[in-house]
Amino acid sequence: MLYLQVLVNGVLLGGLYSCIAVGFSLVWGVLNIINILHGSLIILGAYAAYFAFTLLGINPFVFVPLAGLLLFVLGYGLQAGVINRVMGASVLITLTLTFGLNLILENAMILAFKADYRKVVLDPPLGLIEIGTAILPRDRLYAMLLALILVGALYVLLRTTRIGRAIVAVRMDRDAAALMGVNVERIYAVTFGIGAFMAGAAGSLMSVMFPISPLTSVTFLGKAFVICVLGGLGSIPGVMVGGIMLGILESFGALWLGPDYSTTIAFVLLLVLLMFRPTGIMGKRGFD
Repeated sequence: MLYLQVLVNGVLLGGLYSCIAVGFSLVWGVLNIINILHGSLIILGAYAAYFAFTLLGINPFVFVPLAGLLLFVLGYGLQAGVINRVMGASVLITLTLTFGLNLILENAMILAFKADYRKVVLDPPLGLIEIGTAILPRDRLYAMLLALILVGALYVLLRTTRIGRAIVAVRMDRDAAALMGVNVERIYAVTFGIGAFMAGAAGSLMSVMFPISPLTSVTFLGKAFVICVLGGLGSIPGVMVGGIMLGILESFGALWLGPDYSTTIAFVLLLVLLMFRPTGIMGKRGFD
């Protein structure tokens, strides 16, 4: 019965991890940029939700779309005004730029919010749901469901809307998309903004579940990277599978080896996949 509870915890956590990683995967796949800024954007979204709750009394679950919108505006502006100037340059240049932007944002958050850990404490708490012998914390269940809804909404957007088809076209062949009349620079900015939206929304959900601090941004960045490799770059269903896999691995790793080594298992699996299946479980060209 203990293993069942650990499995449930892993699935709940993994659903949220999917939302953390899908924006990172989208930006990496379309812009060919490893966005080092992604972890700090998640933390910024979490801080926005924290202060909306403490100062205005807005529930973080309700604040999710607002956090996403705030981060979309920031992401769109950063890409259009800064990152777009180095598009087409080597991966090292774009990596260095996003690394520098991450340092600026992380230190700005430390200066503004300090490095103390903070967490949204709902009053009254949402309580628990008992299903047989398994216990589901309502906050984690709601966070997972909202995260999966957001990931599913992105999937629908990419497959059924005009802007989504333009994003996929740029991902497949930037030059051909430009010849067909697609404004590639605008699509890049919109894509980066969507990635930031997902990061902000995930951060708002994370603020209910985990203590937040600017110092934890690298942790979420690492998780997003692992999930993309596990599931496969270019596949939203793959990101969902990779997120749930990581959540389950961390839960059982914490049970068997202790919480200090739970993340180590994930990175060991990452190395194994890079050696034998570098495309991930469901990786493919384009987004499906």
